[in-house]
Amino acid sequence: MASFDDIATRARACRLCVTAPRGAPLPHEPRPVIRGSAEARILIAGQAPGTRVHASGVPFDDRSGERLRDWMGVDTDTFYDEGFIAILPMGFCFPGLDAKGGDRPPRRECAPAWRAPLVAVLPAVKLVLAIGGAAQRWHLGPEADGGVDDTVRRWRTIVASATAPTVFPLPHPSWRNTGWLKRNPWFETELLPELRARILDQLGRLDRSTR
Repeated sequence: MASFDDIATRARACRLCVTAPRGAPLPHEPRPVIRGSAEARILIAGQAPGTRVHASGVPFDDRSGERLRDWMGVDTDTFYDEGFIAILPMGFCFPGLDAKGGDRPPRRECAPAWRAPLVAVLPAVKLVLAIGGAAQRWHLGPEADGGVDDTVRRWRTIVASATAPTVFPLPHPSWRNTGWLKRNPWFETELLPELRARILDQLGRLDRSTR
């Protein structure tokens, strides 16, 4: 069986969105953004890189990343420790901007081609942060049919389900969602403390003897 590094290397060289696109081809050169290792205990399943991440090649290298790290209660070094956290967006490349200047949805080529093989070689993952609708539908299936707002509101039931790994449904940490956060104070007072406790527990279980 291929390793995470082997599959990630092939995925980073992928050009399906140009050579065999599902719809209009990607309007710029692909730059897949993937991080992780077989030892990772947490998987961040995001949407797709934005303009800044496309330029830097570093996932969540923007204001959304600052908010996400605050939600998780981790510092930058921990967040980018590939032996602890894997980051696999639903679309690996920046999908471009729509007519209103917002990011387009994740490309439809990435997940069918690469997601299952990559997740299959992350055997140590105990916790998945499913950010946004596309990630929630992939990791939760019919449980996410009601949309992001409904799915996040049902986080206790989802987290308590018997499936493994544990999935935390989250809204996107974009500053565009500030209004939603203000209208839903339970997210910060109830969900985030539980999320941080689960992350701290996994951090405490790391084998630092080989790090």
